[in-house]
Amino acid sequence: MIKRNKIVSGLLLLLVLGTACSKSDNNSDEATAIMTVNNKRVTGSSSRDLLSDVKYKSMVIELVYVTGFEPSAAAINNLVAFIEARTFKPGGITVLKKEIPSPSKSMYTNADITAIEDANRTKYNNGTEIAVWAYFSDGASAENEGNSVVLGTAYRNTSFVIFENTIKMNTSSNPLSNTRSLLEATVMEHEFGHILGLTNLGATLQSDHEDPANAKHCVVSNCLMYFSSEMQVGIGAMAAAGRIPQLDAQCIADLRANGGR
Repeated sequence: MIKRNKIVSGLLLLLVLGTACSKSDNNSDEATAIMTVNNKRVTGSSSRDLLSDVKYKSMVIELVYVTGFEPSAAAINNLVAFIEARTFKPGGITVLKKEIPSPSKSMYTNADITAIEDANRTKYNNGTEIAVWAYFSDGASAENEGNSVVLGTAYRNTSFVIFENTIKMNTSSNPLSNTRSLLEATVMEHEFGHILGLTNLGATLQSDHEDPANAKHCVVSNCLMYFSSEMQVGIGAMAAAGRIPQLDAQCIADLRANGGR
């Protein structure tokens, strides 16, 4: 009888401990879900938070790239300068680089990209710091059609992907040594412009300048937010100009009206 009672007590103790572990795991999952939900919203919905310092005083960019597809230092520096020029972040902007192995695919859908982010992202909005995810892929976009290829996509409120392999392939034969870094910076800044709310994507239009033929892009052909800045068709013009396209006055007005510089 004594042994039986001891065994029963032991089983009850194990059940209690098992239940406690289960609750702890559930609480951990719930905490993670709460922490990440604010970085899994629609593109443009964090426009004001990214632009102003009302809620977030600093920004961290988690820059993740597949082995062999790291963006150039010049392009990264240009992106940071672009963000500093258009946002209020007195606590500064930090870039954290991380290398990951290839997912081993040649083409990636948006669902593939979000799955890679969910599996590898570690930085989320925390306190007064807002977090951005930037992924540099070794494959191409599944949205490519014929001679028209996609160089980058902003697909969540604080997330964008750069199809780095496509950029490398389309600049490898160009005689100008800085063509690749110029194109990287152009596409990076263009996609960041989208998560900042351009064009008519969270930052309300202050004038009628959205391209009717290419939604969420600026109609001004030499503006950074013109549609060709994220497509292969813009490579020739960018290379010829030898510089990164700038935001036009109308796009800047939209950002300023929503809390930016």
